[in-house]
Amino acid sequence: MVAYTPMIQQYLKIKANYQDAFLFFRLGDFYEMFFEDAVNASQELEITLTSRDGGGQERIPMCGVPYHSAPNYIEQLVTKGYKVAICEQTEDPKQAKGVVKREVVQLITPGTVMEGKGLQDKENNYIASITDFDAQYGLTLCDLTTGENLTALCSSFDELLSELYSVGAKEVVISSDFPEGLKKQIVDRCGATLSYQTELTNDESHAHLLKHLHDERLTKTFTRLITYIQRTQKRSLDHLQPVKVYYLSDTMKIDLFSKRNLELTETIRSKGKKGSLLWLLDETKTAMGGRLLKQWVDKPLVDRSMIEARLAMVETFIANYFEREDLRELLKEVYDLERLSGRVAFGNVNARDLMQLKKSLMQVPQIDALCKSLEKQSELLTKLDPCEELTNLLEESIIEHPPLSIKDGNIIKDGYNTQLDQYRDASRNGKTWIAQLEQQERQKTGIKSLKIGYNKIFGYFIEVTRANLHLLQEGTYERKQTLSNAERFITPELKEKETLILEAEEKIVELEYQLFVEIREKVKEYIPRLQNLAKQLSQLDVLQCFATVSETRHYCKPEFSTKNALHIMDGRHPVVEKVMDSQEYVANHCTFGENRSMLLITGPNMSGKSTYMRQIALTAILAQIGCYVPASKAVLPIFDQIFTRIGAADDLISGQSTFMVEMLEAKNAIANATSQSLILFDEIGRGTSTYDGMALAQAIIEYIHEYIGAKTLFSTHYHELTVLENELTSLQNIHVKAIEENGRVVFLHKIEEGAADKSYGIHVAELADLPSPLIQRAKEILTKLEKEKQQTDEAHSQPIVREETIGDSQLSLFPAERTKKSTTTKQVSKKEQTVIDWLKTLDLLEMTPLDAMNELYQLQRKVKS
Repeated sequence: MVAYTPMIQQYLKIKANYQDAFLFFRLGDFYEMFFEDAVNASQELEITLTSRDGGGQERIPMCGVPYHSAPNYIEQLVTKGYKVAICEQTEDPKQAKGVVKREVVQLITPGTVMEGKGLQDKENNYIASITDFDAQYGLTLCDLTTGENLTALCSSFDELLSELYSVGAKEVVISSDFPEGLKKQIVDRCGATLSYQTELTNDESHAHLLKHLHDERLTKTFTRLITYIQRTQKRSLDHLQPVKVYYLSDTMKIDLFSKRNLELTETIRSKGKKGSLLWLLDETKTAMGGRLLKQWVDKPLVDRSMIEARLAMVETFIANYFEREDLRELLKEVYDLERLSGRVAFGNVNARDLMQLKKSLMQVPQIDALCKSLEKQSELLTKLDPCEELTNLLEESIIEHPPLSIKDGNIIKDGYNTQLDQYRDASRNGKTWIAQLEQQERQKTGIKSLKIGYNKIFGYFIEVTRANLHLLQEGTYERKQTLSNAERFITPELKEKETLILEAEEKIVELEYQLFVEIREKVKEYIPRLQNLAKQLSQLDVLQCFATVSETRHYCKPEFSTKNALHIMDGRHPVVEKVMDSQEYVANHCTFGENRSMLLITGPNMSGKSTYMRQIALTAILAQIGCYVPASKAVLPIFDQIFTRIGAADDLISGQSTFMVEMLEAKNAIANATSQSLILFDEIGRGTSTYDGMALAQAIIEYIHEYIGAKTLFSTHYHELTVLENELTSLQNIHVKAIEENGRVVFLHKIEEGAADKSYGIHVAELADLPSPLIQRAKEILTKLEKEKQQTDEAHSQPIVREETIGDSQLSLFPAERTKKSTTTKQVSKKEQTVIDWLKTLDLLEMTPLDAMNELYQLQRKVKS
């Protein structure tokens, strides 16, 4: 065993309790790291790796960062998903016997960051905890920067993943026996850092946070999180709010695939906010309003009365333009009250923050008066609490422009504290005396350049240049210090005044810090009121934001149908319209009546099918978050869920192909959708062979039509499917209009009734500037294939008939024409009869789309063999 030095032994003992974190070990003015931490940190932070003697035969790897610049390095590591344990000296080195005592005073993790560039003003920084309860999962979310606590019960792991992805949880706390496979999915899908807390502690000081919890599973899940936070942060958590239970059924469910496909809060390509629905909507003026807006976009409402209450307030703001503009100007001056409350509780607030708080509170009476002056009042408008006592306290105590540091004095106003005023008087009078002494000595000695200076080492001194030393009489001053070009002197009288002034200044700094801490403790008492005020102001901010966007972009107020109908007149895609800016956006209608629940969309690539489908979903989401919608008129049902299958993408993380992703997303919709849901399917089946794909697409359409009844937009290039309009009573064909001019296709982006006459695939390739010889060859091949198909159709003009029917209609797999059920059937061979008998045994309702595809493949092989 290596005999390490006592200091290295101390390091290893502390490090043993923080194996998953970088240990910043305080040595003097540096935080040092050793062994593997040093090697890894030097790479991640790009700092020099050195070594030191640790008592063994080999030198120990070592690197370090200066104490004063450590926050920047810590932030770099935490932003990358690492944890950092801060180990400080907890004993005065002068009093220590042997190695100075050290302890970890805080563990900084991605979910517990309280300040720095890594925190986005308009995004929550959630840390989550999960507890597994036999296929149900307790979930708790805490934003330590704001004190918000939320908890919910998820009915499946997929639902849990969707929630974690939606809120963007940075860290997830679980027990040590949590299943390995599920842990991997949390990291891969959500990018969260995993932490462990197995032992649960019931601390009475947190009992008030549990007052709304009546489910033991949720209580256990929250206890796991609060135990972890208390263990790692080791400081006051007075700003934490009582846990709020929320139910996933109270809001529209949008799975993580659909949120990604619809680009609600970030774009698929850049993973950034610009180009998303959130980017379009964000006209908020406060950081807390921006965070609430993102929460609303993530969770549209399903309660009609709550939606209409928001819409009524938006309508009021639109009708009161000048008041709304005044409100926007006032909100600009409101600081982030939620995160300020968190910093007050954590003890890392400074005097400038408190001045921002005072400035924010001074806006509240004006905002309250403005809201009362609006023509139509709303239940969402309640009296705002200006916290006048707190405003007065800050006005009386803190100077208007305090320094950043709270330990260097010059923070507290004159007149706030009698003792402080006395110290300041002594200090100011002493400095006045020194200035007068300087003038007197100049006159007495005749040396005009004589000056009285000060430094921390020698205190106050009289300085005379060498050129003037001959003017001083011997014994006038006591020599203090000799410089190359001057001499410094002291007098007993000056020494006496120095003692008086320095003692006063030292006491001033000590007393100011003490008074600031007392003021901070008084502010802490107002945290619940500040948090409630923050909720009211952020809600006002989001509603004025909706009104501003709606008026600027000419949106209309949506109405809600009691008959599950959908009628959108002149609908637009809100984000695409904004990106196009001055270009004219082609608006389109969309109608789902009582007898129309499916739209089969055909038309060429690049014509706007996907855009049209997305704009319907975004219109529904905008309406259900309480915003106006991009249309001239909109009557909508209230959707409980939205499912999408749009775009081609591999899921490389879990090793799934494009087609498997298609099938999984389709399965998710088919398994969970209801008649109150909205489904968007774009080009289902294109990831496999033509016949396989077409068969799956038709089977999916029929299943949704017959067994789910959800409002569905299904775009396809399989023109053969358009005949389903004659068989499925609730399905209607629509297409995107395109015309040919001089051999080139022109997309009109206009939706019309009926099926498209052709795909224009080669024309699209031509628009992409593929080589002319290639285009010409493709046209020749297409002509040949179409001719062969026509000959084949003529040779097999008699339709293939199947005996199984849906409703009153009989469907062939890929018919030349549709026929009503006939009493006469074509004679079949023995081999064909075997296949028919096999087909009859299949229980299609119990099969997944993938199972159906496999069975269909086997049937095809049987027929061809």
